[in-house]
Amino acid sequence: MERLQKIIAASGIASRRKAEEWITEGKVKVNGQVITELGTKVTGKEEIEVNGNLISKEEKEYYLLNKPRGIITSTKDEKGRKTVVDLIETNARIYPVGRLDYDTTGVLLLTNDGDFANILMHPANEIDKVYLAKLKGILKKEQIDHLKEGIELDGDIVKASRVKIKKVNVEKDTCMVEITIHEGKNHQVKRMFESVGFLVEKLTRKRIGIFQLEGLQSGEYRRLTPKEVQIVYSYEKK
Repeated sequence: MERLQKIIAASGIASRRKAEEWITEGKVKVNGQVITELGTKVTGKEEIEVNGNLISKEEKEYYLLNKPRGIITSTKDEKGRKTVVDLIETNARIYPVGRLDYDTTGVLLLTNDGDFANILMHPANEIDKVYLAKLKGILKKEQIDHLKEGIELDGDIVKASRVKIKKVNVEKDTCMVEITIHEGKNHQVKRMFESVGFLVEKLTRKRIGIFQLEGLQSGEYRRLTPKEVQIVYSYEKK
């Protein structure tokens, strides 16, 4: 027997927290009966309905992809462009954890496990997201300090936990900068650099938590190991 919200999350349609909201709002039925109590346990063999739709329990799958440039980070695209999901050979209803821009490359995780995705995306868990950015112009100490002190985006203050200049090209007036953040707002890294006066010419995500790209060429992917999945669950702050 498992808690109802865990079964809903295991179906891949939402995180456990969102499932709990739906239960308390009376949006979940088990064998036709509305359930509003969070402690309710089920076997998973019942007919479970969420927001009027029956859910099916899928085996959980987890993938690490080296996202290429020019691929949409979505499950489908209304313009018919290729998405990151198209690159993974599976029949499961997986989806990307967070987003990378069309022209951004690097580490991207995909899964059908809502809890796993929520742990990685929630800023309270302070999971490192490390990017390498090529900037037009050369970053100075005062601008690095500004990024670390915090910048307002969408009504919130976001900060870089680390900023390190990796390479400077004085002739071309460019530099390579490694920046580590914990949030995952839309276009966050580009917008942070723009706020201190720099255009990002290229952007790659090098790491999320323990996940890096060793052995994966652009467009290649691999399944996560059970140990790696357990490590992600250990990131959650209670």
